[in-house]
Amino acid sequence: MILHYKCPSCGSDMSFDPDSGELSCQSCGRHENIENYPEELRTASFSEDEANEYHCENCGAVLMTAAETAATNCGFCGAGVVIADRLSGQLAPGKVIPFTISKEEAVKAFQKWCRKGLLTPKGFMTADRIKSITGMYVPFWLFDLNSKVQVNATCTKVRTYDQGDNTYTETKYFDVYRDINLDYVKIPVDASEKMNDELMDKLEPYPYDQLKEFKTPYLAGYLAEKYNYTDEELLPRAKDKISDYIDSYIHSTLSGYHSVNMKEKQVDTKSVKSNYVLLPVWMVSYDYNHSEHTFAMNGQTGKVVGKPPISTGKVAAWFSGITAGTFFALKCISYMMGGGFW
Repeated sequence: MILHYKCPSCGSDMSFDPDSGELSCQSCGRHENIENYPEELRTASFSEDEANEYHCENCGAVLMTAAETAATNCGFCGAGVVIADRLSGQLAPGKVIPFTISKEEAVKAFQKWCRKGLLTPKGFMTADRIKSITGMYVPFWLFDLNSKVQVNATCTKVRTYDQGDNTYTETKYFDVYRDINLDYVKIPVDASEKMNDELMDKLEPYPYDQLKEFKTPYLAGYLAEKYNYTDEELLPRAKDKISDYIDSYIHSTLSGYHSVNMKEKQVDTKSVKSNYVLLPVWMVSYDYNHSEHTFAMNGQTGKVVGKPPISTGKVAAWFSGITAGTFFALKCISYMMGGGFW
């Protein structure tokens, strides 16, 4: 089933507006509250093979989609459509964080981010080569995890003291046992095969207090995908994401010792709960020096991640500055120690 959201005033296509949090008409500017949107104005059409094609209700064009596409725009008329069958049953997200940054705001935020690049080429910093900027909802699993940890270690405390003309070092050994119970909530793991995992991880954190009950109008005017991986398939990645935090907590419980020799560590992490959610991402395609660079922006916080090009000239100047500064510092030390000029 393909859903279109039409304006009650003029019949034009409506899309979700991050500034107002409502559906907005692209023609007359009318706004409609998502909760009160008239169902009779939500038009639907069907296709024989919903996994591969859909029929645009707005202009009648037949367009091909990937099987994972859950929301898109008609390439002929630009109308926003939601493929509802791909968001129902087991494929239905439980929650969504709507966009709060509009496309115009995203462009300005990206340009500002580019200008802060201390080692990026001057041409890149002007941020005038944006090929495309696309708002999309990326499928994530949010995991609530519980870890039961047992640790056996040998720890030492060292004391040095003087007695008469002699200096003594005293080392005490301790057998240490820790039985720890840790809970981690809302650990995000992206479930899209197409998205770069490293980029998605760096977009964190999202404001999870902004999670809302999923409604299809939030997707109108944006791209969206359904998940490629189940929560069971992604549980190992979620466990891996918290492993450093577990180690850090273990070491915090062993502070106060001069040395720690970990003899045994057992970690049993299980999933308490997992929720399928859609999170907002602006994907930016940027053309510089005949090559395309991809960046991602958190659609709620404006955080930008990606690998910009590096100016070899600026890097060389930076290292030259460090070398000159080090040479100057060494000369100062030499002068102070030698008591004269160089």
